[in-house]
Amino acid sequence: MSELMEDRQDLIQGRDDLIRYFESGAKPREKWRVGSEYEKVLVRVKDGRALPFSGPDGVEALLKRLIDRYGYTADDEEERIVALKGERAPITIEPGGQIELSGEQCENIHCANREFSTHVQQLLEVGHDLGATVLALGMQPMSRIEEIELLPKTRYHIMYPYMARKGRLGQRMMKQTAGVQANLDYADESDAIRKFRLSMGLVPLIYAIFANSPISDGSLNGYHSYRGHIWYDTDPDRCGVPPFVFSDECGFEDYVEYALDVPMYFLISDHHYTDLTRPPGISFRQYMERGWDGQRATLEDWSNHLTTVFTEVRLKKYVEVRTADSQPPHLMLALPALFKGLLYDDDCLDAAWDLVKRWSYAERMALTDSAHKIGLETRVGRVTFRDIGLELLNIGAAGLMRQRALNERGEDESIYLLRLTDLVRSGHSHASLVIEQWKGRWNYTVERMVEGCSYEAEVSY
Repeated sequence: MSELMEDRQDLIQGRDDLIRYFESGAKPREKWRVGSEYEKVLVRVKDGRALPFSGPDGVEALLKRLIDRYGYTADDEEERIVALKGERAPITIEPGGQIELSGEQCENIHCANREFSTHVQQLLEVGHDLGATVLALGMQPMSRIEEIELLPKTRYHIMYPYMARKGRLGQRMMKQTAGVQANLDYADESDAIRKFRLSMGLVPLIYAIFANSPISDGSLNGYHSYRGHIWYDTDPDRCGVPPFVFSDECGFEDYVEYALDVPMYFLISDHHYTDLTRPPGISFRQYMERGWDGQRATLEDWSNHLTTVFTEVRLKKYVEVRTADSQPPHLMLALPALFKGLLYDDDCLDAAWDLVKRWSYAERMALTDSAHKIGLETRVGRVTFRDIGLELLNIGAAGLMRQRALNERGEDESIYLLRLTDLVRSGHSHASLVIEQWKGRWNYTVERMVEGCSYEAEVSY
């Protein structure tokens, strides 16, 4: 093994190779794109319970129907279908059966909207045949973690027991939660860090605006974004908002230093996983310095390791914003639209930073905790997150208007923020609407909740 590894062209020679990894992601402005990733919870229509992975009416059966009806190609592991390859965008399955579309790199949000709309239509058609639906929530509302089947994927069977040793809620994160992510490009290190810092600085606001996980284990959980709260009790070694992000001297080297000390979950060689979670464990820094069982660290290992760093915003060869709860379909494109408006316009980036730059790190953590609990009612002095969030959405819309990416009807991308802006202006997130309906019109009834939150309903009140 060691002799084979010595011949590898991507062996890491030192820390500079890790920094160059991020530098290699830089692109000129004309090549900037937006990637979106959409996780969604699947449930049985009859009782709102999580769809199992196995069985004739489970997620794997749904994947087989997508293959038969729409021509996807199966991606197998241990003779089980765990993902699908599409013409442009793959469909993957999260640990608890949450279904995710990893969208293509689009020039504009109109492209992402077409892709997402097609995906939703296909998913609802095959789900209907199985008595299943997609819920417009960021968390499984009824099923407890012990009732949810763990995806038969080696990666997740390594991670799952480790989660229980690192935090109280990591296994909930894996099996119950769903989010929406936006991936954005950068021109160089300075540009990447500006975008990284702003995205991290906006974390409390994004949780409040996109809060959508107030129900779990069959009842209200006391949070607007319980998913957000879960992430903060998952694994302190790899989650949250690292303080170095807000230093004026922050650069790629700082993120490298942080990621080097994150404990490794596994090594992958020829599709075989080696479990590294058993004590004493090993960080990537230790692996790079002394190897593991004859293997030496490669850039592929580094790339795989970066996928196990769960900070609110991640650096890869792009900036990955991970904070928002999954949304109903009419709001799902709002996150990538907002960040395209903010990060791809220099004036808007500066204006958005002005909204949050004065907060201390302790204030940011306290505001994040408050946003998890009470969403847009969170206060900064005399001002609420409703007011600041509305201003942020207006800044993002201005950036999109100036970028003038038009659809066939001559509309720019700010159309994807209109309904969210109206919602925030009214003082609501989707979570607060769900809470009202659960206590009111739904009268704590599961069947009414499923009917009201299903994607078919295109939730609007």
